Parts: sequence; structure tokens; C-alpha cells
Amino acid sequence: MKCDEIFAALAMLEKERGIPQSFMMEKIVQALTTAYKRDHEGVENVVVDVNEERKDLRMYVQKEVVEEVENPGSQMSIEEAKAKYGRAEVGDFVKIPVDNVEFGRIAAGNGKQVIIQGLREAERGMVYDEFNSKQHEILTGVVTRTDPRNGNVSLRIGNGAESTEAVLLPGEQVPSETLVENMHVKVYVVEVRRATKGPQVLISRTHPGLVKRLFELEVPEIFDGTVEVKSIAREAGSRTKMAVWSNDEAVDPIGACVGPKGQRVGAIVEELRGEKIDIVKYSEDPAEFIAAALAPAEVLDVYMAEEGKACRCIVPDDQLSLAIGKEGQNARLAARLTGYKIDIKPKSSESAV
Repeated sequence: MKCDEIFAALAMLEKERGIPQSFMMEKIVQALTTAYKRDHEGVENVVVDVNEERKDLRMYVQKEVVEEVENPGSQMSIEEAKAKYGRAEVGDFVKIPVDNVEFGRIAAGNGKQVIIQGLREAERGMVYDEFNSKQHEILTGVVTRTDPRNGNVSLRIGNGAESTEAVLLPGEQVPSETLVENMHVKVYVVEVRRATKGPQVLISRTHPGLVKRLFELEVPEIFDGTVEVKSIAREAGSRTKMAVWSNDEAVDPIGACVGPKGQRVGAIVEELRGEKIDIVKYSEDPAEFIAAALAPAEVLDVYMAEEGKACRCIVPDDQLSLAIGKEGQNARLAARLTGYKIDIKPKSSESAV
């Protein structure tokens, strides 16, 4: 049966939306065979031959030649087979063409619906591939809706046909931040999952990876690998500690991140709505690294535990509160940054050592 309209529609979809004709034709063939089987009880094997050059589709029912017919939908007697096809033996399979009128009715009833469904499926697959390649990257989204009941914020991320809706859950939002409709906001893509209604993009404003990616955008030395971000500890909206290391002795890793007159780190602080950022120098010596992590407090001595990842840090008496930080934040972030349990003691304490 000539199907010029179907082939023309598939060619247009491939040209305008990048959906391969083979993908859509596979869906159409699948739908036609399913529809025929539904209308003809007992039919098991249905074949659709596609001739792209002639823009032609032909449907056949395949039947097995048997001595005695038990299922007329999938079997043909040896006598009938010989009468119709001449040479035939038991065990052969014959292809019986489906009448063009009947095939046309099935195609007309299912073609359009299948194209629509296949189009949606293909677009979802393309959107998934698009965003799956951007896992652990920063994307800019536009706030489309805020839900006061559960605190969810919906954002539109991406452009054109390859855009999708993503939800910023309350736990992934910065507590001190208020997001309103039409606001442009940078988000970190944590994960992309396949879902029945399209790809589910998990995004975050609190993930430490957001800070790392922002520094990669602002600091050329991090982007090209000269300066390496070793670890990040973050309490979103309040404070972040980041450990950096330079692979080039001539490059100061902290200076590179701070930038001339603090411009680089200042741009990131502005993007994070005033979140404080401490940049410390990483060291392979745990004691040296821990001392740096407790900045801005001065550390006099670091005593490492004989077993386990723990230590005791001695600080000047007047800097004890600075080392611990407000509500223990500085010590908590330093511990997460270094991976060590840190016990801070003042120099005057008799139990310091």
C-alpha cells in the first residue's frame, strides 16, 4: 500500500526535530502488527515489509504448513498450501498478503496516533540524553512556579524543544534565599533519571558541586587543571570551606581563586547571595592541612591520634571561640573538609596535651 503521507511526515520530523525516520517507522510497524493481532484472534506472526525507495508498506500473515490445522490464525493445511502455492511441505512457512483495503483501514486508524506517541517518546529520549550529558554541571533555570504548601520551586531549564521542568525541593534550596517567578537562577544538576512523563532532573542550590563549578567558570587555573579543588565542605547560605592545591609551584592556588582585588571570589559570593567562602591550601600532611582548615583561627599545634582519623588542635586562648566558630560551624566545616575528627583546646588548658 502506498503510504506517501506517512513517509513525508517522518521525513519532516527528522528534518525539523532530529528524530530518525527509522525510530518512528519501527513504532508504526509495531503498532500495525499489534492492531492486526487484536482484530484477528489466533494470529501469531505478522510481518510488515517497508520499502523506503517506493514509499510502500506491505503486511503479511505468516502461517505454518501442517497436516492438521489446530489454529487457523497461525496454521495452514498441507492441502490448502499446495493448492495455493504449488510446492509446499509440512513445516514450511508461507506469507499471506493482507488485503490492501483492510491494511489501509488499520493504518489509517493507528498511524496518526502512533506518530504522536512515538514523537513524544523520541523527544523525551532526546531531552534525557541532553540533560544526562550535563550531570554534575551548572545550568541556568527560570523560576516558573513556587508552591507555598510544600515549598517546592519549579524551574524551566534548557532551551526550545530540549527544555524540561525541574523541581527544586526544599532540602536543595538555600534557607536564606527567596526565589520568585521569572527569576534566573543557577542550579547544579545532581542526577538525571528516566520517568514515564519524561526525564526527571534532580537539581540543587546547596550541593558543594555548585561551588566547585562556579570556581571553574571564574578561575581559568582551575578550569585548565593548574589549580585543583581537593575538597569542599559547605553549609549553604552561610559558609563554605574549599581546599585547593597547585600543580605549578609558580601559581599560588589561593591567590588564583581570590583573583585581583578579590574579584573572582567576589563574583561567586554574589551569585551565592553573600555566602562566606574560606579558601585554604591543601597539604598531604594531615596536621598542616587541619591547621589550615581551621582558618581564620591560628593553630599552635596539632597532635594526631595514634589510631583512627582524629586529632587535637591547640589554639591561643583568645582564639578558641574563633576556631570553634558560631554554633561550632568553623570546627564542623574543618572536620568535614579534612575528614578528621577535631578536638580544639586552648593553650592554657591543663588537658591540652
